[in-house]
Amino acid sequence: MKLIILAGGSGTRLFPLSRSCYPKQFLKIAGQKSLLQQTVERFARLVKAEDILIVTNKDYIFHVQADLAEIGAEAAHIITEPVARNTAPAIALAVAYCKDKMECEANECLFVSPADHVINPVEDFQKVVEAAEAICKNSDNIVTLGVNPTKPETGYGYIHAEAEMVGEGFKVESFKEKPDLATAEQYLAQGGYYWNAGMFAFSVQTMEKALKNLASDVYDISSLGYEHALDRFEDMPNISIDYAVAEKTKNIVVVPMGTVNWNDVGSFDAIDEVLQTENGNVISGDVITTDSKNNMILGSNRLVSTIGVDNLIVVDTPDVLLISGKGKSQDVKKVVEKLKAQKRKEISENVTMYRPWGSYTILAEGDGFKVKKITVNPGAKLSLQMHYHRSEHWTVISGTGKLTLDDKVVIFKENESTYIPIAVKHRLQNPGSIPLSIIEVQNGRYLGEDDIVRFDDVYGRSID
Repeated sequence: MKLIILAGGSGTRLFPLSRSCYPKQFLKIAGQKSLLQQTVERFARLVKAEDILIVTNKDYIFHVQADLAEIGAEAAHIITEPVARNTAPAIALAVAYCKDKMECEANECLFVSPADHVINPVEDFQKVVEAAEAICKNSDNIVTLGVNPTKPETGYGYIHAEAEMVGEGFKVESFKEKPDLATAEQYLAQGGYYWNAGMFAFSVQTMEKALKNLASDVYDISSLGYEHALDRFEDMPNISIDYAVAEKTKNIVVVPMGTVNWNDVGSFDAIDEVLQTENGNVISGDVITTDSKNNMILGSNRLVSTIGVDNLIVVDTPDVLLISGKGKSQDVKKVVEKLKAQKRKEISENVTMYRPWGSYTILAEGDGFKVKKITVNPGAKLSLQMHYHRSEHWTVISGTGKLTLDDKVVIFKENESTYIPIAVKHRLQNPGSIPLSIIEVQNGRYLGEDDIVRFDDVYGRSID
């Protein structure tokens, strides 16, 4: 079996924690590991790292690589979508890669999982996956996993199962769109309905046949091989695997997940269900509560204190404070829409921004100046660049830096400083074995991140 993890989403339903520059699959919400890392480790007993394929987009590849390195899964394959085209083209591209690059046979079982869910107990979930794999191997069915509903949820689509069994699963009668409350209550009372978790298992030949018969506009491109599919990816339609295949095919089986707990962490109310409760409050960070109950308070780098408030969601980040009533967090999308309309930078930027060489954090900024803390990973280096509108002053606070300044090379260590004039080529490198941290003070009339002229870059970013 090969595992395909879909990790290209850039949703902002968890704004301000999740933003387009750092979506939720990389957040460490439930534990000390990111949701992507938890997804990889969830399948550790079932597949080797080299049998994992992660589909993401070009902006996130360095996040994926860093997450995999932290858990010793560097051998996993990574492919990047040139543009966002939903799950049907992403899966078709992954199937083509599995055939061409991972040498999968026609009867090889592929399991598709999102990268941003919380699932436990892991051992029970693995048994469900094994049941899905068994059906995949012994039939021409597509298999999907169904979550046993615990309440009349209106935020999920449903799968209606027939009584006819296939292995440990049931033939699917139909897929249902997100229902209203009365309909959801009816589904729960009637039984045989499951939440759609977006996980699938199928053989290579089964999916290719389904795409050919049901989504020819996807198949016609993907069937010509991985390289061709990659080149023509933007010509594929923007369509989910549910609409393109699952809801149309007659050869689909649902395997119930039984007592396995599943949460798609799609809202702050959903996070509230995942995190531990402390005296009725879900708390993370430096938080002090007084006469407050049933709140979820997620702090960051400063003290958050509440007095006499109930049933609130408070999310504090360095540049955005979100306060919502419980049960209203789905409306975060309305805030995001307003911010997009105003072209606010908070949608796409964060105080801490990650780069392939490390990260930077904005400490202060004002008219004509900006102060950053820059961290460069061991052995990494920034592009050879210059700026037309700003000068920079660097001071090392830890580690050792190597500076290329025009045709000179300078080594500077802790408590040492250097100055980079306007329009001078320069490059910062960390030659050491520990992270390099510097304080950068920028001065100039324009301090935008687009004032970078690159002459050379080891990470393949565009050269001016």
